[in-house]
Amino acid sequence: MKPTLLVLAAGMGSRFGGIKQLAHLGPSGETIMDYSVFDAIRSDFGKVVFIIRKSIEEDFCDKVLRKYQKTISCEYVFQELDALPSGFHPLENRQKPWGTGHAILMAADVVKEPFAVINADDFYGQDAFLQMGRFLKNMDVKNNHWAMIAYRLANTLSDFGFVSRGLCNVDGNNMLINVTERTKIRRYDKNIAYQDENNNDIVLDENLPVSMNFWGFTPSLFGCLKTGFDNFLKNNSDNPNAEFYIPSEVSRQIDEKNASVQVISTSANWFGITYAEEKAAASAQIKHLVETGNYPTRLW
Repeated sequence: MKPTLLVLAAGMGSRFGGIKQLAHLGPSGETIMDYSVFDAIRSDFGKVVFIIRKSIEEDFCDKVLRKYQKTISCEYVFQELDALPSGFHPLENRQKPWGTGHAILMAADVVKEPFAVINADDFYGQDAFLQMGRFLKNMDVKNNHWAMIAYRLANTLSDFGFVSRGLCNVDGNNMLINVTERTKIRRYDKNIAYQDENNNDIVLDENLPVSMNFWGFTPSLFGCLKTGFDNFLKNNSDNPNAEFYIPSEVSRQIDEKNASVQVISTSANWFGITYAEEKAAASAQIKHLVETGNYPTRLW
């Protein structure tokens, strides 16, 4: 059974100009998402499912989906604020989406095979897709043994400001213990540190494994997410900014002994565009990968 790639793309705007997910970075105008889909295809994934918002459906089909449909099966589903269980309603002043856990839950009706989850605007690298593809092809759909691609903290920083990262606690068997979200991480002189709630700098090991939201799951996850999201809504019904994050739900499943997560280290280089100034650096990295034969000059 070939795995599916689930792409979290609901953050795209209805006007594509200036949206970082669709910034032209490759030599023939490719986006970061183009490289992810290309890597998934050559890693023997069988389908791509995109999570989008209904307001961008027409533009998405015209400018994105039609590029891929001749080479891999594609579907899309919607993440909307009113996509809630019976009895729940969004607050009138809520504008934020419900988070990555809610986004993944929207695909429950179309994903019946083991699947990987990625962000649309992160470059994960060929090795990461190859390793995840091998892992997922050997999984039973009812299995609660999942996976996460881990990157070295020092290789995921920005030269232009703070970043937020999921710091991973891993045991001696490369099994995930938990993920702790830290914000305001950056390099200070020779150290890497984050700022705590009192604005104190807390130094971090540069070799810490971090999650960049590249997960491998079986469909058993959807039942866990449904229960977790119901509980989340009960506890956050009056908070317009609360979000249901996938790392938090995965950590809860591990704590309750309902699931295990294999941490897979990769030799691939991660990069993304958190700040506008990073676009040139990302283009340069892709150019280097093309020149060294990792990707063709034109993907599609």
